[in-house]
Amino acid sequence: MPIIKSAKKRVKVAAKAKARNVRTKRTLREALKAFSKAVESGKTADIQKTQRDAISALDVAVKKDVIHKNKAARQKAALSAQAKAAGAKPAKIAAKKAPTKPAVAAKKTVKPPAKKPATKKAAPKK
Repeated sequence: MPIIKSAKKRVKVAAKAKARNVRTKRTLREALKAFSKAVESGKTADIQKTQRDAISALDVAVKKDVIHKNKAARQKAALSAQAKAAGAKPAKIAAKKAPTKPAVAAKKTVKPPAKKPATKKAAPKK
């Protein structure tokens, strides 16, 4: 058991992070297993729904830094290939758009104030 105060805190923080990561991994595994069962059943509606859920779980895991983004991309491609081989159309996922700023109505253009000419320095006395 650590003695230093900061080390004690790191133990607590690491335990919380581990619990979070385990929960995220569990959700991901469950979603992938549900997808594979749906592919085995062959119902296209189930395949599309579970594919959407699995892709969402992958995105969440990437966002929480549980898995690497390239691994998620590879698994998404595999999911799409499996769904296509099973005869289901790949699930369409809406791309997230960056929040836009509200439109500002009729901005007035204000000219910046004119710069004053630089003053000359006085010659040093001899």
